[in-house]
Amino acid sequence: MNEVLNDIKDSRFVMEINGLEVYVLYVEDKETLDLYSTYTPPQLRGQGLAEKVVLAAFEYAKEKNLKVIPSCWYAEKFVKKHTEYQNIVSR
Repeated sequence: MNEVLNDIKDSRFVMEINGLEVYVLYVEDKETLDLYSTYTPPQLRGQGLAEKVVLAAFEYAKEKNLKVIPSCWYAEKFVKKHTEYQNIVSR
């Protein structure tokens, strides 16, 4: 199982698979974590990998008592599927 890492320097949660990166980019401030772009290389799509990196971002926000702003379409889709995170979403 590949681990999702919080790459603080590049402001992203990232997972590497066979030299390719799946990630969600974010902007963090004192109160919010804005998830603004998710990327999965075309050859890795359809395997639930974006969901894993976005889940890691939501769990991080929950631990740090941050509100999540789901700016990218995928983060918004994630929130609709995982309603248990609705309470930490900010719009």
